[in-house]
Amino acid sequence: MRELQLAGTEAYIRWLDLPGDDPGAPVRVYVHGLGCTGPSDFAAVVARPALRGSRSLVVDLLGHGLSDRPRDFGYRMEDQAAVLAELLDHEGLRDVDLVGHSMGGAVAIRLAAARPDLVARLVVAEPNLYPGGGAFSTPVARQTEEGFVREGHARMLAEQAPDYAARVRLADPVALHRSAVALVEGSVPSGGELLTALDRPRAFLVGEHSRPDAEADAMAAAGVPVFEVPRAGHNMLIENPDGFAETLVRALAGARAAKGHRLPTGP
Repeated sequence: MRELQLAGTEAYIRWLDLPGDDPGAPVRVYVHGLGCTGPSDFAAVVARPALRGSRSLVVDLLGHGLSDRPRDFGYRMEDQAAVLAELLDHEGLRDVDLVGHSMGGAVAIRLAAARPDLVARLVVAEPNLYPGGGAFSTPVARQTEEGFVREGHARMLAEQAPDYAARVRLADPVALHRSAVALVEGSVPSGGELLTALDRPRAFLVGEHSRPDAEADAMAAAGVPVFEVPRAGHNMLIENPDGFAETLVRALAGARAAKGHRLPTGP
C-alpha cells in the first residue's frame, strides 16, 4: 500500500500499486463505489490474465478503506476527482486507462472532464450519472449527518449482507453521508452530460441482471458504447470478476475504436 500526503492538508490518500507484465502497456487506475474499498472490489479483477499486463493503481478514495477521513473535506465527486488528479500528478502519469464503478464512475467522469490530459480512455460501470442517488445512497441522504453518524450508520450495517457490511465498516460515516448527499443532489453539468461530451474514448458497462437500464440505453443513444457484463448485476465486480475483466478488455478496445463515432450497443 502506497500513500501521498495531500497538498496543504494532513490527510493521506492510499492505493495499491500493482506491477504489470508488459512495461509498454497503459497504466490503469481503478476507482471503487460508495462505501467500498479499492482492493475489496478490484483486486480479484486486476489479477485476471486478461488485465495482468498493465500496471494497476487500485485507489481507496478519501473516507474509504485505508485512506484518511478528513472532517473538512466535502466528499463531493469533484472533490474526490481533484484528489485523484493530485495523485496522478504526483506519480507523473498521463493518458491512463481510468475505470470507475458506481460512485467511482461518477468521480472518474469528473476527473476525465476536468483533466483530459490525465485520461486516455475511460470506462465506467453503472455510474451515477444524474441526481437522485441509488438504492444505497438515497436512504442515507434522507437522514441528517448527525443522525446518521449517531445511529443510522450502525443500523445500516446491521441491515446489509455480511460481505457488503464488511466493506462499509471501513468507510467513515461522515464521508458516507456527505457522499450520499452529493450523489442525490447531483452536480451541474450532470455526469451524463459530461460523459456524452467527452472527446476521448469512453465506454459504459452494465450488468446483465441490471437490464433494463435507462441510463445504459440513454448512453447508447448518445453514442457512448455500452457493454454488458454477463451473469451479474450492479455488484458485477464481486458477482463475476472474470466476466467483468473480459468485458472491460472489450470495452477498452471498443472505446478506442469509437472515439468520435457511434457504435451499436452490445459486447
